Amino acid sequence: MIANILIALIAALHLSILALEMFLWDKPAGMRAFGLKPEFASATRALAANQGLYNGFLAAGLITGLVMGEAGIAFKLFFLICVAVAGVFGAVTSSRKILFVQTLPALVGLSALQTGW
Repeated sequence: MIANILIALIAALHLSILALEMFLWDKPAGMRAFGLKPEFASATRALAANQGLYNGFLAAGLITGLVMGEAGIAFKLFFLICVAVAGVFGAVTSSRKILFVQTLPALVGLSALQTGW
């Protein structure tokens, strides 16, 4: 049960990232969230929307695993691993903060799932 709550929170996080990257990137909320200047946000809007779509896929995979119940364990494992790997890559290439926002929750979720919490 705890694992499913954590996975639902991780999915919600990725849906919020989707919204920020796809729809709010060049708006005050998006620029504030990512520390962007208006010129950069405008120039990179399409790239951010693409990133947002991928975050939506991560959320969709986690939600699918939750909806499937016991049959969804493989989905949950796969997509939590994807989230963790994406977080490590983002931390190395973009901002170390991503390690704590994305990778750490995914690892906690993986741990909870593996221990049967």
